[in-house]
Amino acid sequence: MPSVVGLLEQHELAARCRVDGLREEADRIQAELAVAELEWQGWVIARRRVDAVLAPDGGSTAGTQDVPDPLAAVGPSAPRDSAKPKSQVPVWREGLAWSAVSVDYQHILQALSDRDRLHQGPLTCQEMAVMFGLDAVPAKVEALRSKAKRLVARGWLAEPAPGRFMLAKAAAARGGGS
Repeated sequence: MPSVVGLLEQHELAARCRVDGLREEADRIQAELAVAELEWQGWVIARRRVDAVLAPDGGSTAGTQDVPDPLAAVGPSAPRDSAKPKSQVPVWREGLAWSAVSVDYQHILQALSDRDRLHQGPLTCQEMAVMFGLDAVPAKVEALRSKAKRLVARGWLAEPAPGRFMLAKAAAARGGGS
């Protein structure tokens, strides 16, 4: 008859082997994720550069110090009188322009509008952080999540699955209220 200590050691060894295997798999997935995120960032940069080249001024950088961030130019609905940072997000209604919300919220709306236009589906906050060139650290991701949840509560966005955001049908139908 095997000893109790011997049986416990066998179970401990099996559990340790399982943990080691899962750690190796997690490391492999993390490495694969890092490569995929780098590729994605490359495409985001390429799209920004094409946007800059196709801008009305032809992408000319003469007389300027740097190329403006295309996410900061939120289309024709971002006039100089856009909402100030930290201002309250209004409830979406027919004809309300994106300029009613601050620039941070406009970036989210523009990113999701682009996804909607290209029929690419919802985005997670981590994907948005990477798209905006932010570090995908919990603090940045949670700040985006808070903003996205506020836009959902006010009718600008929809959350079809937990943590995945897209333009609300009414806002998408109007082209962002612009």
